[in-house]
Amino acid sequence: MSFVGPRPALFNQTDLIELRTRLGVHELVPGLTGWAQVNGRDELPIPDKVALDAEYLRMQSTWFDLKIMWMTAQKVLRRDGVTH
Repeated sequence: MSFVGPRPALFNQTDLIELRTRLGVHELVPGLTGWAQVNGRDELPIPDKVALDAEYLRMQSTWFDLKIMWMTAQKVLRRDGVTH
């Protein structure tokens, strides 16, 4: 597992796994945070989440990872998306 990458899928999320496999996202190392997480997390429908994961696959770089880490820190400090 890496710090930045798509969140791992649960064993029963076959629709998510199939879409990720179709777009090549399954080749990425899973991460603690990722492009989909800083852009909506669980509020996103699965096709949108996978589209963001595929965008991360295309744009993957050190600078993009740093941007995602910065956005993650901001969301954590603001408690953005926390409902309980």
